[in-house]
Amino acid sequence: MANSKRQLFQKRRLRVRNKLRKVNAGRVRLSVHRSNKNISVQLIDDVQGITLASASTLEKDLGLVGKNNVEAAAKIGTTIAERAKKAGVSEAYFDRGGFLFHGKVKAVADAAREGGLKI
Repeated sequence: MANSKRQLFQKRRLRVRNKLRKVNAGRVRLSVHRSNKNISVQLIDDVQGITLASASTLEKDLGLVGKNNVEAAAKIGTTIAERAKKAGVSEAYFDRGGFLFHGKVKAVADAAREGGLKI
C-alpha cells in the first residue's frame, strides 16, 4: 500500500533531523515551517531546549499577515538574520523539516545568508 502524503512528509522530516543531529556541533537550529497561509522561522538551541529568536508572517508589525509567497519568505529571512544578531547568534544549521529546498524555503535560507547569518 502506498504511503500517504503526510507519512512521506514525516519520513522526510525525521531523516533530515537525524542527519542534522549528527553534524550540529553545538550550533543552533534554524527551523522553518510553511503552512498554506503563513511562514514561520525559529532559532532553537537544542542543548538548552529554548527558542532564541523567531519571525513569522503572523506578526502585525512586519505587514505580511496572511501572505505566503517568495517575497514574504525573503522578508522573514532578513528579519530572522537581524534578530539572530541581536541574540548573539552568528551561525546556525538550516532545518528545512520535511519541506523541499526550493521556492519559499530556499528564499528564507538565501535571505538569512544575505542578512549575515552563516548557514
